[in-house]
Amino acid sequence: MDTLFLTVSGRCFARDVLSRMVTAYVAAGAPDKHGSCHLFRHTTATLMLEAGADVRYVSEMLGHRKLETTMIYTRVSVAKLREVHAATHPAERPQPS
Repeated sequence: MDTLFLTVSGRCFARDVLSRMVTAYVAAGAPDKHGSCHLFRHTTATLMLEAGADVRYVSEMLGHRKLETTMIYTRVSVAKLREVHAATHPAERPQPS
């Protein structure tokens, strides 16, 4: 079986039902925030790529037919960019005396 989420009766959730549930849970937990299944999907893929996952594996997991579709998730977050800059840029490293 390829289904990740099942109803109480063991059937597949309809996509719109699960999305509405997630939206309602996010609104209940943080009324000033918006969320959806797609947001969780995008966040998970982005975090996996930032942690070093191969884009081909993430693409397969997401079910994309083209690798180019997955490439939108490779946009680097500003925080991650600053972290890499601080760790690797010569101007950030102490100079020998």
